[in-house]
Amino acid sequence: MQEPDRINRIINHKKYIEYTNKIKIHEKTREFCRHDMQHFLDAARIAYILALEKGLDIHKELIYAVGLLHDIGKWIQYESGIKHDVASADLCEEILVDCGFNQEEIDEIKNAILNHRKKIKDKKKTEDLSSIFYSADKLSRNCYSCASIEKCNWKEDKKNLYIKY
Repeated sequence: MQEPDRINRIINHKKYIEYTNKIKIHEKTREFCRHDMQHFLDAARIAYILALEKGLDIHKELIYAVGLLHDIGKWIQYESGIKHDVASADLCEEILVDCGFNQEEIDEIKNAILNHRKKIKDKKKTEDLSSIFYSADKLSRNCYSCASIEKCNWKEDKKNLYIKY
């Protein structure tokens, strides 16, 4: 049997499974968007499409690593109020090391996780992993068909009101 790639190692990592299960428990009755595998993969796939469309040289594994890990700290936000981007960046390092990512890759992934909630205003930095992931994260949400859109606390400019990807 072929050795699984680093992305499959992430989803099979015991800490990853533990963290995603904790999120699932916290979001059991959540009426708004959930932070689950569907969202993680939707965001990763859209980020990959954006990278290809822009002709960016960003390795697919880095994009998918960010997609899978960018919200894994959401359970900490529910329990302690620490922002999930910060918690996710902290939690991801052990998983990434165990899955064979080098320090340069880990730093780039963590930077994208830390910035996935911040719109990049510097035009020179709009074509990197952080900026495409910010966009992909928002585009992955189906606000246009959400029954709870009126109660959502997202600002209007962050809501995805049409199908693009």
